[in-house]
Amino acid sequence: MLCKLRNIFKKSEGKKLLPPPVRVAHGEYSMILSLHDDTPPTSQLIDLSLQAISESRYIDLSFISKRMKTPPYYPNIWPGEHYKLLAAFIKVLQPEQVIEIGTSTGLSMLALQIFLKGKLTTFDIRPWASYPDTALTEEDKVEQIVADLSEEATFFQHQKLLQKAELVFIDATHDGKLETKLLSLFTGLSFTKPCYIILDDIRVWTMLKAWRDISLPKLDLTSFGHWSGTGIIAL
Repeated sequence: MLCKLRNIFKKSEGKKLLPPPVRVAHGEYSMILSLHDDTPPTSQLIDLSLQAISESRYIDLSFISKRMKTPPYYPNIWPGEHYKLLAAFIKVLQPEQVIEIGTSTGLSMLALQIFLKGKLTTFDIRPWASYPDTALTEEDKVEQIVADLSEEATFFQHQKLLQKAELVFIDATHDGKLETKLLSLFTGLSFTKPCYIILDDIRVWTMLKAWRDISLPKLDLTSFGHWSGTGIIAL
């Protein structure tokens, strides 16, 4: 079945794909995959996620939405977006060091900071101020490192910082290749404390293999996070 679907998508390259069978504001091609032959989560990972899900129901991010220039105001949409869930994981874990990869307009960064008593460091290939629709201002305390962490030399240049991480949020290219490379690099680190990685867009076609190939304990949280896929991994 998987090979058949791959052939369909290969033949459709450069052609207009069939429209979705329902009316929708935004859609992505994906698949429904079996779970019995995939890597299961641990009880600890399930318990942690349930706590975060419960907390996320009551988190108000309207103050972040107000920074956006145009709707839809993603931060306060739940379920369907990941912002409240990100804030909830911070509230539950209380990490001393958080790493975000893919700063972009800064919405996730603001959500991660609400309950954070520790330190947040973001990595991106562009300065946050270069995004015309950024939600960040000069008054925000943004510790951004402009660097490509998928390059091994750059990654190990920041090894001491990365090993302190207790939560890593990856929201970058969503092509599956970058995420796979980053995961490979992170799994080679010796963390000072237990670390969790949250991946965005795991249900998008280009991310399916990257997520499926992860052999670490993991849990798909899409129903409580981003409609295009949210997953958490225990390192």
